[in-house]
Amino acid sequence: MPPPYLRRVWLNEEANCDRTTYPYCLPLFRDGKFELVLDRPIAIIAGENGVGKSTLLEGIAVLAGFNESGGGQGYHAVDNSQAVEIGGGELARSLKASWLPKISQGWFFRAESFFSVARYLDEMGSPSANFLSYSHGEGFIRFFEERCGRPGIFIFDEPESALSPKRQFDFLRLLSRMEAANQSQILIVTHSPIIMGYPGAQLMRMTRYGLDPVELQNTEHFQILREFVSDPDGMIRAMING
Repeated sequence: MPPPYLRRVWLNEEANCDRTTYPYCLPLFRDGKFELVLDRPIAIIAGENGVGKSTLLEGIAVLAGFNESGGGQGYHAVDNSQAVEIGGGELARSLKASWLPKISQGWFFRAESFFSVARYLDEMGSPSANFLSYSHGEGFIRFFEERCGRPGIFIFDEPESALSPKRQFDFLRLLSRMEAANQSQILIVTHSPIIMGYPGAQLMRMTRYGLDPVELQNTEHFQILREFVSDPDGMIRAMING
């Protein structure tokens, strides 16, 4: 079957969730109902900080069989036993998913745990290894190229974090190759208008009021960037003084 493999994710209404605690207190789950329908091989979620994007992504990753700190299935590169904040791992217990078919291959990439995962791979003797010998951005791209050439489901949390604008286009070329192979499903959370603009992707915006389809030009990220490009000095002055 061609992707998308993961077709739908929803909050189990029968789950025993304390709506006053994190992550169930997030506005996204405020009424005890949540549903995400994925109808294309590449889905991208945009939104401001604090609305629950990364937490949702972690929950989906755990639901798919990954560790919430990132890596492939069976990888435990980061020790979460002492973590104070409960996130995606907790949320996954209350999520349900519909697959066609269920996929057991892929990767969950988290920018904030990249170095821990890369060190783990280097120590395990990864085929190309030495990810940490490169600059941050080059290490990201080398990592993506090695790990994303196989069939599976690939989940990216802010992949642009170490990438220059030019390198972000390198990432889009990688997405294009993955899509052309017709064997991968890709789910991305990003703040980058460049990545949001990937042609044909299912683009959604997460706000305090839920998760809805959106056009690139209607995202706050694109609008702010457009204002800046039109009048850099004026916008910076207005934002500083505002």
